[in-house]
Amino acid sequence: MCGSFCTFSKAFEQMEKLVRDGYDVIPIMSQNACATDTRFGKAADMVQRAETITGKRVLCTSVDTEPIGPKKLCDLLLIAPCTGNTLAKLALGVTDTSVTMAAKSHLRVLRPVLLCPATNDALGASAQNIGRLLNTKNIFFVPMRQDDPVKKPHSLVADFDRIPACVRAALDGRQVQPVFIG
Repeated sequence: MCGSFCTFSKAFEQMEKLVRDGYDVIPIMSQNACATDTRFGKAADMVQRAETITGKRVLCTSVDTEPIGPKKLCDLLLIAPCTGNTLAKLALGVTDTSVTMAAKSHLRVLRPVLLCPATNDALGASAQNIGRLLNTKNIFFVPMRQDDPVKKPHSLVADFDRIPACVRAALDGRQVQPVFIG
């Protein structure tokens, strides 16, 4: 989970669904997601919710997440929500957060990463990063749409309800189409 705090409730709903469906979920939060109180809730409450849902401690440092690849701890890494900041870092190979370290570590053992974007600049500054990642092996996207084309014309948010189907597809090496939905 990255710091698109307004989408945390959707992300938690999907986390609960995945756990109910039998997936063994390891919660990872960026340092900002772990430590920032916002109008959407207190950071400690968000961490506690993730830990309650999964029954596991939240990983929130690069030291925590680096072993994911070498120890093959995950079949798939889902980043939901995935901010524009994280999209940029992934596109450029920057690994300075727990989430980007988890992705780098996971990708180095050729396993799929599923991105669930939620960013106000997806059709602006982040567009080039989305384009680059769409062309990156083992990177998949949850289909996304403009959430408010009038008030936020550059914003895209993935359809969080499609996460379970996208997880199955990414595990099979397939991108769910279309990537951009109306």
